[in-house]
Amino acid sequence: MSQPPAPRQNLLDQALLDQALVEEATKKSGLVWVRGTGPARALWHVWLDGALHLVGDGPGEQPFPGLDDGSVAQVTVRSKDKGGRLVAWTALVTELTAGTEEWDAAVAELKGKRLNTPDAERMTDRWARECRVLRLAPQPGLQPLPEGDLAAAPLPSSATTRRPVPAGLPKLLLKRKRKR
Repeated sequence: MSQPPAPRQNLLDQALLDQALVEEATKKSGLVWVRGTGPARALWHVWLDGALHLVGDGPGEQPFPGLDDGSVAQVTVRSKDKGGRLVAWTALVTELTAGTEEWDAAVAELKGKRLNTPDAERMTDRWARECRVLRLAPQPGLQPLPEGDLAAAPLPSSATTRRPVPAGLPKLLLKRKRKR
């Protein structure tokens, strides 16, 4: 008769399963919710070398106030397909220094994911001068998923595109319909 696995082995197995869940869910999700000392924000990211990487806090980039070097953040990963919450985990935040090997590797991945930038050829230089690149390393253990509806008014951001509709637009659109 075989003996049941030791409690330490069960904990090790659970830690490995938790780590795999965090990595796979975060890799596949294009958007995560991150909360530092301020409110949670939806942020785009890349997964590289066992950690989530972000770029922002500069002109034209995603803001992430409350995420400081050495601080702890709460990350909630959503399903790319359904948008529901999959897993929540705690991360240790590290700010990467521009020009280091780790910064270069992270920026190479982030550059491939950055959409609609007006200065694609000079983007990494701008990031080095004006932005921060953060590494959020998962800490052991999972957090309970938040319960209930977490809907809230959008946070203030300079990234809005809503403006009043130009006065002539309805007529222009109406003309196009008639021509068809």
